[in-house]
Amino acid sequence: MSHASEVSREPVVTPVRVVIGLCLVAPFVAMLWVGSYAKKDPAFIGIPFFYWYQMLWVLISTVLTMAAYQLWRRDQRARASRKGGEQR
Repeated sequence: MSHASEVSREPVVTPVRVVIGLCLVAPFVAMLWVGSYAKKDPAFIGIPFFYWYQMLWVLISTVLTMAAYQLWRRDQRARASRKGGEQR
């Protein structure tokens, strides 16, 4: 009989991966919910809320994407070290 290779039983959905998903989904939800920001007031340095809110989300999205990427790299390194393999 042949020897079956050992299969890793690590969970695919982990708390870290849930946080990564939330970081990536949050900007989409915020921008698709137009009713929450479709107004003029409060204005910021003369710019209506509708515009500066969207520009603020550009910055927030950048930070959230960077955080998701760093969490993903850390998760991949941890999985590779548990397997005993090298991660490129």
